[in-house]
Amino acid sequence: MVKKVLIAFGVIFVGALVLVLRPVPIVSEDEALVKKGVVSSIYEGGVKDVVIHLENSNRRFYINRGLEKGLKLKSLQEKLVGEKVTLKYPEYWTPLDWNNKTRHVSKVETEDEVIFNELK
Repeated sequence: MVKKVLIAFGVIFVGALVLVLRPVPIVSEDEALVKKGVVSSIYEGGVKDVVIHLENSNRRFYINRGLEKGLKLKSLQEKLVGEKVTLKYPEYWTPLDWNNKTRHVSKVETEDEVIFNELK
């Protein structure tokens, strides 16, 4: 009996680990979800991530390792805070963010400039 419980626990643990550690998918532009809004703040979060918060939104959007990819926090703040942007991101779910409050951004663009793009 104990052996069956340990095996079941192991299977559940490995399944949960796979869900948690799977990478964020890189999608094509036509598969991406779109959110438009005015940037209220930009700051560093996580490990060199660029976090973007939009007005009237309870979600945070982040560019994974954005500061390692050549983005400059001060420059982004000066350019984007108070400006309307379009954010494109993949649809995915992870138990670490079960209510989808934090979304990985694949593309950030203003009306006339692409700020960041990792879409296929």
